[in-house]
Amino acid sequence: MTNKRQALVTGANKGLGLAIAKGLASAGLSVWMGARDRSRGEKAVEDLRGEGLDVRLVEIDVADDASVRRAAETVGREIDALHVLVNNAGIVLDLQAPASELGMYEVKATYEVNVFGPIRVTQGFAPLLKAADDARIVNLSSGLGSLTLITDPTSLFSTVNLLAYSSSKVALNAVTVSFAKEFEPFGIKVNAVEPGNVRTDLNGNSGSLTPEEGAETAIKMALIDNSGPTGGFFGSLGRQPW
Repeated sequence: MTNKRQALVTGANKGLGLAIAKGLASAGLSVWMGARDRSRGEKAVEDLRGEGLDVRLVEIDVADDASVRRAAETVGREIDALHVLVNNAGIVLDLQAPASELGMYEVKATYEVNVFGPIRVTQGFAPLLKAADDARIVNLSSGLGSLTLITDPTSLFSTVNLLAYSSSKVALNAVTVSFAKEFEPFGIKVNAVEPGNVRTDLNGNSGSLTPEEGAETAIKMALIDNSGPTGGFFGSLGRQPW
């Protein structure tokens, strides 16, 4: 076992997740890079190790109970406690279809990853998080998960109407609050983060921010001290409206 602070980032083999993993490793943490695809995960780990960073691969499909259970067992054999969990893995399947025509398969698949995934992973790693005494959980949400912003005609977010993705992020924000209430007595702080319009595969790399820029708030919230907030929703400019 090691005394070094440990982090797990899901969906860490590319884009925003990769940038978050790199940022946390650069801050001195030992980072478990969660990836569904082993070959892609191994390549990402190899690249960061080439930069002298302390990272390891753990195979994990956040949409699969057995996969999450195996990942928790794998990590648990190597470490005593998990200090940071970043639930980054996410998908969007409804960029084109209007709400009235979106298939239930797409809705359910989106929720399986974006909502049930963070619940599943947080529950699976809860014993290791509690063992840390001061763990931090960061859930990657979106401005589209803010009911205030998507109904404000002056907000850019109100111009986007994605039934499955947006509602899944609204739900994730509620999940964040629920875990924050439960885990507060254990010294665990749980917050949701809106990374901004990041260039990722989710939007065809059309965003205005680089993954490194988008990762900044998530990294900041993962490293807050004991005086930091819990149960909140944050962006680069501070608190975001629910």
